[in-house]
Amino acid sequence: MNEKIERIKGFYDVLPGDSALWQRFEQTVQKVLAQYGYRSIRLPIVEMTSLYVRSVGEHTDIVEKEMYSWIDALNGDHLTLRPEGTAGCVRSVVEHNLTYNGPQRLWYMGPMFRHEKPQKGRQRQFSQVGVEAFGFQGPDIDAELIILLARLWKELGIADVSLQLNTIGNAEERAKYRQSLIDYFSRHPALLDEDSRRRLHSNPMRILDSKNPAMQELIMCAPKLSDVLGEDSRLHFEGLCKLLQLAGVDYQLNHRLVRGLDYYNRTVFEWVTTKLGSQGTIAGGGRYDGLMETLGGKPTTACGFGLGIERVILLMQEYGLVGNDAPDVYLAFSGERAAHIAPLVAERLRDSGRSVVLHAGGGSFKSQMKRADASGAQFAVIIGDMEANANAVNLKALRFEMEQRLVSISDLPDILRKEISSRVN
Repeated sequence: MNEKIERIKGFYDVLPGDSALWQRFEQTVQKVLAQYGYRSIRLPIVEMTSLYVRSVGEHTDIVEKEMYSWIDALNGDHLTLRPEGTAGCVRSVVEHNLTYNGPQRLWYMGPMFRHEKPQKGRQRQFSQVGVEAFGFQGPDIDAELIILLARLWKELGIADVSLQLNTIGNAEERAKYRQSLIDYFSRHPALLDEDSRRRLHSNPMRILDSKNPAMQELIMCAPKLSDVLGEDSRLHFEGLCKLLQLAGVDYQLNHRLVRGLDYYNRTVFEWVTTKLGSQGTIAGGGRYDGLMETLGGKPTTACGFGLGIERVILLMQEYGLVGNDAPDVYLAFSGERAAHIAPLVAERLRDSGRSVVLHAGGGSFKSQMKRADASGAQFAVIIGDMEANANAVNLKALRFEMEQRLVSISDLPDILRKEISSRVN
């Protein structure tokens, strides 16, 4: 007997019962992004490992512990399954010189891969929406991305999300701040956990992001980056805050918010919820003005965010939101003449814009009607030889009260259109 092969730990299947909600999410995302003028870009899921080392940061958890990397046996290339989307998008913009004719608003959607401990809302294969804007100088684009997300939550029917906001300044300001953190945490070595001791000299700002309860008081008393901000960084952040206030977007200043990737500068933000336990961040991003140059392009300002699809889907489910992939019509038939006509009727209805499941596999009329009901269709169209000989069908409502009636095949598309329209309106 052959052994059953199961999915890999941390990878998952989205089954048909859940796919409809994913489709609802994806369609809403595409609608909102189109409203703001963002265009789709499709990127490979495999890139050179060096892309992530140079962009994400050599001393980040992603690069040090979480990437799926290997050496290509055919040509010796060092390759990595993408752990995040921004680096690959920037690589593409640089490679194809997309900003030659001016600023770009781009978005993408797809799987990412990190070797983390699987838990609710966090898998080793996870899906993200990434939105990136290149070539915009002021805080208005930072505000646009945040306001776009606020609109998306509203369109999806999600409440109970809050915006956390911070600025981490420019490279020079962070270097000064980095040293002040090293000096501060070095005075309290006994209070640092193993991760924090490891990060102390390589990436001390990441200590501020520690979730270790025993370190929270120490972190709360750490120096604040706002104390070393220059005028340009301060004015940029003040401009962003003013734009959000004018748009009616509430936010909380969080001086500990630094994000986990080295390429960020100035604005950083996260949208969080209390409904998903420890996996409360559902979207986050900020500015990364130096990344284009780091990856071989011309100096170009940039800002973007990533949205965790699985976490948003969980949140939608918390609100009882559902998708709908049920057909408009289930077409049942019985008899030789009906079997010849049924496919033609189904195609005529599809031509008129209706979704139709045509019964297949035989079975009694009773079993067909059970399938019709299980399909979720609003209507059953029933054809027997008597109806077929009269070029007619029986139309039966499955989800509401309506008297079953005989209608001609030629009139069927228009009758269905009117019935469905009346139910929607």
